[in-house]
Order: sequence, then structure tokens, then C-alpha cells
Amino acid sequence: MVSNRQNRAEKLFGILLIGILIGLNLYSCASIGRPDGGPIDETPPRFLRSTPEMGALNNTRMRIILEFDEYIKLEKPNEKVVISPPQIKQPEIKAMGKRITVNLLDTLKTNTTYTIDFSDGIVDNNEGNPLRDFTFVFSTGDVIDTLSVSGIVLTASNLEPIKGILVGLQSNLADSAFTSLPLERVSRTDSRGQFTIRGIAPGEYRFFALEDGNQNYYFDQKSERIAFYDSIIIPRFEERNRQDTLWKDSLTVDTIYTRKYTHYLPDDLLLRAFEEEYHVQYLNRTERLSENKFSIYFSAPADTLPVLKGLNFNERDAFVIERNLNNDTIYYWIKDSLIYKMDTLQLSLAYLYTDTLSQLSYTTDTLRLAMRKSNVRAQTEESSSSSRRRRQKDKEEEPEDKPITFLNVKVNAPSTMDVFGSLYLEFEEPLVQLDSSAVHLRKKVDTLWVDVPLEMEHYPYAIRSYEFYTEWEPEGEYEFVVDSASQVGIYGLFNDRVSQTIRVRSLDDYGAIFINLHGADSTAVVELLNAQDNVVRRLPVDKNGSADFYYLQAGTYFARMFFDRNGNGVWDTGNYEENLQPEEVYYYPQSIELKALWEIEQDWNIKARPVDQQKPDEIKKQKPDEDKSNKQRTTR
Repeated sequence: MVSNRQNRAEKLFGILLIGILIGLNLYSCASIGRPDGGPIDETPPRFLRSTPEMGALNNTRMRIILEFDEYIKLEKPNEKVVISPPQIKQPEIKAMGKRITVNLLDTLKTNTTYTIDFSDGIVDNNEGNPLRDFTFVFSTGDVIDTLSVSGIVLTASNLEPIKGILVGLQSNLADSAFTSLPLERVSRTDSRGQFTIRGIAPGEYRFFALEDGNQNYYFDQKSERIAFYDSIIIPRFEERNRQDTLWKDSLTVDTIYTRKYTHYLPDDLLLRAFEEEYHVQYLNRTERLSENKFSIYFSAPADTLPVLKGLNFNERDAFVIERNLNNDTIYYWIKDSLIYKMDTLQLSLAYLYTDTLSQLSYTTDTLRLAMRKSNVRAQTEESSSSSRRRRQKDKEEEPEDKPITFLNVKVNAPSTMDVFGSLYLEFEEPLVQLDSSAVHLRKKVDTLWVDVPLEMEHYPYAIRSYEFYTEWEPEGEYEFVVDSASQVGIYGLFNDRVSQTIRVRSLDDYGAIFINLHGADSTAVVELLNAQDNVVRRLPVDKNGSADFYYLQAGTYFARMFFDRNGNGVWDTGNYEENLQPEEVYYYPQSIELKALWEIEQDWNIKARPVDQQKPDEIKKQKPDEDKSNKQRTTR
């Protein structure tokens, strides 16, 4: 009896133990654990074989198949893959599994070396590791041309590297070849602006960069950004030696080998890319947003104003004309109420436009400028009797002393003024005349306010704006006053009184930077920049080659210099037809940290460092792709 009970207990215990083990096994299978994953794969795909073979001669195949050791993807093939000679009919490029297939649709040229440059467009399927600088080569003739040239393309105005711009060679040395014939061998720049053109035959070449908007491989649109090299290029090579070191361990050298290799030249070509000063001139739009003013907008700057003639009004002395500096935005203030009360103004406008030969010619348009009415406009369909009753009621309830409508004026008179600052007044409408005797600046001396002289500047292209200067005393307290009813607009409105208290900064708030240039001439202009690469101050160098910047607030500054060849005080672009390069730009390669009361004297040799290494990384907007990918990896 006891034995049977013991046997039954042992069986129950065995069943229970098996059940527990099964439950634990099921739980471990169903629960989601965090996988270890192992180290991140940083190995790029490896090229194995191809059809035709890499470096094949006398090839006639239009279909190229490339095989790799792992599953791959092709990133942005239309941007990154460049075939040379360039293909007018865009090839079909596809990636599937471990293969890339390229179908060439243009007829192959005889006795020509073809290169298919994938840049960093081939990446593995999992981690996106790029196979960098992979180029497939074959020839339709008996030889492979192996010469290559390298360099960098920068934006001419600010030395920013240009990513993805087309660079190419032309064996036809005529100036017209760049504007009429496709480039013969091409490549594209990487994220650093760097490039290599491969498969070049011996000979002489002209060298260009082109932002090819219509993909015809030559410069035929003035809006395209371009660059051209001044000299003829002769690709060549030379044998060089380099040393490879074999280590026994991390501290002990085993053997140093000297190896020969072929180096291709030139390898330091620098192109400064620019857009030409070319604008298609045409009438962009017109508008009449208020009854007493209409606006005319042109697509590009002009040297002259259009000629306007009224068709249902007399235009003689009818307007006050306000324009911007480039004459591409023009405002017509209508002086006569009999004219501006008209619902529609009819006029003819004669102006310059760009014709089909890209020449400026005169044309005349007839314009109808209707006043833009409100959707409600007091509900003009409303019964006249109801409208009259409302007006009568409003008149009865109207207070005897109505609020005065003043002429609006925008005052730029900061409460804290820089010692080199100025004051501005901008009125809502043109003035009949500015009464400068009613504009006062008073300085506090002890407890008294003493008048100080003001000089006024009025620019023809800004007829509603007035600028005032004085010699400010550091830490001085001032009051800026415009007397009421002293300034009258063309529609009879006058200004309210303006009063603004101003305190001038202390000299202790400022520092100074004195830059001494070396390697520049008397045409040099130095610009101080902020961290956004924007100009803070600009000065031409003096006879000693120096630019002295006073009254600077504490902060971080950068410096840029350009040669002002035409003496107009601003940087100017180039022109291919005139064989005119853009004005040369250089950057001081470091930031300048300035504190209050500091005076920094900085020597700057503009040729001490290659141009492509001058612009500080802190203010570069085009960052290298590998830096971006490394940052992404660290944030995973």
C-alpha cells in the first residue's frame, strides 16, 4: 500500500517536473530578448567580376554586368554615376541582389576608353557602407587610356565646396567649343568639391566646370553656373616612390619597403565657379493695392525708368516716383485726387525687354490698372435708403472732437546707440518737403539739454527715407525730437511729435581688429564676417596694406578678402565670353576671438595656405558626406 502511494507520488512529481521544464522552454522561446548584435559591419562591398571584364579591350557590348560579394544598393545613380565620354541618351542603371546592370543607349565610339565612375554610390544593403571611388573601365580599341587629372571646384564668391557639379575636358581648344560642343571626358565633384577625371588620352585640353541644367554637356544657358581654367592642360604622369612600413608589434618596426607607383598630374587644379551677370528683362507684374498708388515690377535691374503715358488721364506731373536701387521695382504715387479716384487707369508703358536674340529692345504695353475692391465694400448692392439712414445716425453720434489721423513715420533711433551709428526716419508717403529745422538732437549736459548739429542724407532711390548723422560722445545721453505738424505728406497728412531718448555705448564695450595683409595689392578689400558667413564690416586696405576695424563688439569674427579690380567696392562675378574671371577671394583660415577693450593685430599672408584649405570649417555650409555619416553612426 505504501509502495503504491509512493509510486503514484513519484509519477506525479515526474509529470509536474516535465510540465515545468516545458513551460520554461516555451517562455524562453516566446519572450523577446535584446539581441547582442555583435560589432557593426563597416566593410564596404567588394567587386568580384564583370561582363565584359574590367579593362576589356575591343569591347562592343552595350550591356555591362558587375558582380559583388554581398547584396548591394545603388544610391542616387542619376547624380553619382558618371559615364565618360558623356552619354546624350541617359543609360539604364539598375541594382538587383549582388549585381549592377548598366545598359548603354548611345552608340559606342571607336578606339575610345570608357569609364563608369560610381563615386560612392554603391553601398551594402544592410549598413550602407559605401564602396568609394569605384570606376569600371573598358575600351572599344586596342589600348586603355590611363591619364587622369584631379582638383577641386569652389564657389568663387565664398570658397564653398560645390558638390555634384560637372567637370570636363575639351580637346577642341577654341573658345566656342564650350558653348557648342559636348565635353569629351567628364566627372562630378564629391561633397568636398574634389574630382578626378580618368581615362584621358595624351594631348592638350581646355578644362571647365558646368552646372548642366539641361544635361547637354555644354554651356548654352546663362543661368548655368560655370568655371573655366585659364591655361591649357597637358595630362602627364611621373614615377614616384613611397615607403610602406611592416611592424613587428605596435612599437617595433620590422621592415620598411620602398615602392614605386605612378602619379598622375596635374592633381591640384582649382576652379572658381560663378554665375554670369545675366538677366532676362521683362515686365513681371503690375498691381494697384490702394487707390493712390500703383506698382510695376520688372524681372531684372535696368539702367533707365520706363516711359509712361496716360490714356484716360494726363500723366504730366501726375506722380511722385519711388524706385529701388536697381529700377526693377517702381512705385507711382498719384498726386491728383481726380486721377486716383478713377476706378480704372489706362496707360501705355514703354520699357526695355530681352528679345529672342538676347538683346535689349524697346516694347510698349497697354495696361489697365483697376483698383482692387473689397469683397464687401459696404455691400454696394445694399439699398440706398438703408445706407443713408446709417450715415445720418453715425453723424448724429459722432463726437465733436474727432481723433486726428497723423502721417505715420517709422523711427529708427535705438535706445542704445553705437558710437558710429545713425538715425533714420521713414514716412508712410512721400513728403512735400522735409523741414530739417524741425528735427532736433539734444545732448544732456549736467541738467540741461543742448542742441547738437545733425547732418542729413537723402537717397534718390529711397524718397521716403532720411538718414541723420552726428558725432556721438561715448556714454552720452541724447534726445531725438521731431516737432509735430512739421513734416507734411503729399496727401496733406502731417506727423505727430516724435521723441526718443538715446544713450551711447561706452568705449569700454568695444574692441578693435587691425589686419595687416601680405601677398595682396592696393585693390584688396577686407571683410569681417560673423559666424553665419555674413559681412559685418568692409574696408579697403590703406596704403600700408592694412585694414583697421574700430568699435567692434566682443565676439567671434572671421575675415575674407577680395581683389576689387574695377574699384566699385563690391565683389564682381566673371564672364566667359569676355574671358573675365571672377574677382579672387581669400579667407583667413582661423576665427578671431575679440573681447571688450582688446586690440588685436593680425598678420595675414593670403598665399600661406592653399585656397581650398582656407575657409574655416565652422562657417562652411557644405559639409563632407563622410562627416555626416559618422555623426549618424554615433547617434544610433
